[in-house]
Amino acid sequence: MSGAGGFEAYDDHDGHDHDGHDHDGRDHDGRQERSAHDGQEGHEEFRRTAGDDRTGTGGPSGPGDGQGNDPDPGPDPEQPPRIPLPRASVEDTGRPLPPLDELPGPPALALEHRVLKSLLGAWALAACSAEETAAVEEHLGTCGPCADEARRLREAVGLLHPAETLDLDPSLRTRVLRGCLERRPPRIPVPEWARPYDAETARLDALLQDFGDAEWHAPVRLRWFRGDEPTSRRTTVAGVIAHLLTVDGLVAVALGLDDPLGDVAADRPTPAARTEAYWRASHYPPTRAVRAPWREQTHALVRTVSFTGGGAGRLSVPYGDFELPLHDAMLDRAFECWVHAEDIAEAVNYPYEPPTGRDLHSLVDLAARMLPTVLAARRRAGLAAPPPPGPHRRLVPAGEPGRSLRLEIEGSGGGEWLIPLDSPAAVGSAEHEVAHVALDGGEFCRLAAGHVSPTEAAAGQVGDREAIRDVLFAAASLSRM
Repeated sequence: MSGAGGFEAYDDHDGHDHDGHDHDGRDHDGRQERSAHDGQEGHEEFRRTAGDDRTGTGGPSGPGDGQGNDPDPGPDPEQPPRIPLPRASVEDTGRPLPPLDELPGPPALALEHRVLKSLLGAWALAACSAEETAAVEEHLGTCGPCADEARRLREAVGLLHPAETLDLDPSLRTRVLRGCLERRPPRIPVPEWARPYDAETARLDALLQDFGDAEWHAPVRLRWFRGDEPTSRRTTVAGVIAHLLTVDGLVAVALGLDDPLGDVAADRPTPAARTEAYWRASHYPPTRAVRAPWREQTHALVRTVSFTGGGAGRLSVPYGDFELPLHDAMLDRAFECWVHAEDIAEAVNYPYEPPTGRDLHSLVDLAARMLPTVLAARRRAGLAAPPPPGPHRRLVPAGEPGRSLRLEIEGSGGGEWLIPLDSPAAVGSAEHEVAHVALDGGEFCRLAAGHVSPTEAAAGQVGDREAIRDVLFAAASLSRM
């Protein structure tokens, strides 16, 4: 291109005469001459838009066409160019941008009151056009009833979009690890029964990462059931981590690791007694310094059970009043870590999601498997009714089917379990089912943690009411400090 954007003249090509036409009767646009008049108009149009030489001043032989005519005056200012020039942005000129109040707004619409009132719902949802929005907002400044209605609608729209937590989805970590392990399997894998503990301790550690002094000393109330009565203990966020440190120490000692209590002697080797001993031995209330030993101990536990292999799962972990196999003890520690993480999140007013569906199923399965033993212990303590005489209410030999309750847990971590009612060694049987209880997975876990009363648990119940009550109270008795 040359000059002010016109096409460059074809003055070096053969077969052209000085009037800008080919010998075959076509002009430089390749269009056939329709008549002498049309050809002349096309010639003049070509001269105006294309330019006649590389200097933009005349025809191929100089200023003029070589026949005594006047030089081309240039493009007609009233005629737009055949190819428009690129539009320059005001930001490229270096000049200041015009003020916002000087920019033209959408044209105002003259709408009736009833039409503007009917647009309030769409306005609250931001579904109006720019013109309608301007008309509605101008109307709201002069009409009180419509302004009140618009405010109520805008507040209702806010309820349709609840605030979402900024935390990552709890299942994201599991999905990322699964993808990594599929590409390169680990040389020493973490046992399946230790994976929930690994995940829940990592989630709690991420929650604690950005806590300041105020959060570490925020009050927390630990809740559980003792017998048939709820009880609680007041502490702080740092005190909760100290509690997890000392109770996880039971598993550490069973694996041959160091006891976090050190030389401190507890009255009894129970979780509550160990925790109280640790709190008493501290010269000052626990602070953020307790996070480092707790975190190191969780990593040591996961590494140790991974190196020992699957055979370590049969190792027993004493809890003072009872014992659990190592694989169940690790699930128990994962369950308590999640429950107390929710206590901490509630204390600092922070959202906290339940475990992933697969991990939640493992925790529910542990509680369901422990229910028969707890139910028998409550019956021995006089807290549960003995089985009355009858054809279907009797103690059965170990391994035989007996009277059962169907426990249905709903949600991603759910399933169904048949709970033997009259003997912990009996086998649950669908043929001897006398009751059916349905609970949400999270609700059942909070019941087992002592955070929900058995009488307030939102459960669907069908069948023997006495059996249902005994199982719900046995689930609450699983809780402890």
